[in-house]
Amino acid sequence: MALALRAPRFQPLPASIPATSTAFASTARHSSSAAAICAAASPFTEATSSSRYRRDAWSYTAQDSSSPSSAAAAAAAAASGRRDDEIALQLPELRRLLKALRASRGKGLEGKDGGGGPGRVALVGTGPGDPELLTLKAVRAIEAADLVLYDRLVSNEVLDLVAEGARLLYVGKTAGYHSRTQEEIHELLLSFAEAGANVVRLKGGDPLVFGRGGEEMDFLQQQGIKVEVIPGITSASGIAAELGIPLTHRGVATSVRFLTGHSRNGGTDPLHVAENAADPDTTLVVYMGLSTLPSLAPKLMKHGLPADTPAVAVERGTTPQQRMVFAMLKDLVNEVHSADLVSPTLIIIGKVVALSPLWVESSKQDALNNENSSQLSPTIFPV
Repeated sequence: MALALRAPRFQPLPASIPATSTAFASTARHSSSAAAICAAASPFTEATSSSRYRRDAWSYTAQDSSSPSSAAAAAAAAASGRRDDEIALQLPELRRLLKALRASRGKGLEGKDGGGGPGRVALVGTGPGDPELLTLKAVRAIEAADLVLYDRLVSNEVLDLVAEGARLLYVGKTAGYHSRTQEEIHELLLSFAEAGANVVRLKGGDPLVFGRGGEEMDFLQQQGIKVEVIPGITSASGIAAELGIPLTHRGVATSVRFLTGHSRNGGTDPLHVAENAADPDTTLVVYMGLSTLPSLAPKLMKHGLPADTPAVAVERGTTPQQRMVFAMLKDLVNEVHSADLVSPTLIIIGKVVALSPLWVESSKQDALNNENSSQLSPTIFPV
């Protein structure tokens, strides 16, 4: 059975049902119905997520707690998911929390030696979205945290693991809006660690794969703060496994290369590496590459990557809201645009994509549709 009507466009279907004649779309293994998936909220804590505002609403207290109108306005903003001026709203409560932590450490309530030594920071990777892909070490660190600073691509299910008495603080970034600069995140981590807090920095995927974890680790270590890195399953591994794609395979791909679709200073064309990346024997994985895919695909073909190279773009991989587009490289940009995929989307390009059983289903459906279109009368196929 093929999708005959695309309204709304690229409506998700059960995984066993191919979606189009030129590309293949599927929901994740958890989908129950197309309508339910379309209406479902994102599993991630985007800047407009009312769920994450409720989790860290403590930091949106008005500067003057005696002003009912100001407090009510802050509460209303949090409940409605408005971001307003987050830093201005949060700073007063952040100062109070720091003061309380310092007072607690000064009284010897923390630390085995009764002193007021610094706390520690754990940079924790939460994987591509499925909370069941967390490591045991990550779960233990999250449960033991005093303060959790978390990114946009940390799922709400992961935040549910944070202990009831711990504080949560959103420091996420999205295109066109950063709730905190990287320098501010550094200072927040340092301030709370120096106050004696057990701080956990949650990052989607792996902290050291396009997560700027190395910068945070280097800054804190230079300030004498103990830093522990707890790796997470990076999106390339988690999503490839979900789709049945081996990133390397004997006789098909001898290496894998990770690229970011973002340049250091922004812009739409950071892809000067395309010449070296256009290797038919290498699997290419592009993180955060939606905006630059229209530049990347033709560059890869220009530098020798065959136009019929299999590729897939996966939105919200490993979550119940997963959607994907399988297509040849020459068609990928148009298919992704038609599907209206949104961030976070991972792109995998290479011959190994054709090893996925979902690619096989796509090819079978393409052949079936082509055969049907050439017939003057409908043909009934056995079930």
